[in-house]
Amino acid sequence: MKKVYFLQTCDTCKRILKEVNTDGFERQEIKGNPVNTGQLEEMYILSGSYEALFNKRAKLYKSMGLKDQNLTEEDYKKYILDQYTFLKRPVFLVDNEIFIGNSKKVVEELKNKIGS
Repeated sequence: MKKVYFLQTCDTCKRILKEVNTDGFERQEIKGNPVNTGQLEEMYILSGSYEALFNKRAKLYKSMGLKDQNLTEEDYKKYILDQYTFLKRPVFLVDNEIFIGNSKKVVEELKNKIGS
């Protein structure tokens, strides 16, 4: 399976989607079509953590005072399901591997995996 979760209005997502060969990928824009519980569970199984999927750079993270709280895995899960902006993006699923976020290292690993 090949799938990518991204945000259309995110310049970083746009850049990465241009850099990476996404032919054959199912594409899901998370603002118009937010992730559901099943999809998040699938990402959790591959990543091993809801925190790894959580975007701590989101403006809401600071404005809601979440950075000053001790969040649990269940909290991370709830916030990601409640608000699309809390999903770290983009998220690529390739076969049984997950690539989360936009760090150079993650993007390079993704490119190596799909031969982009």
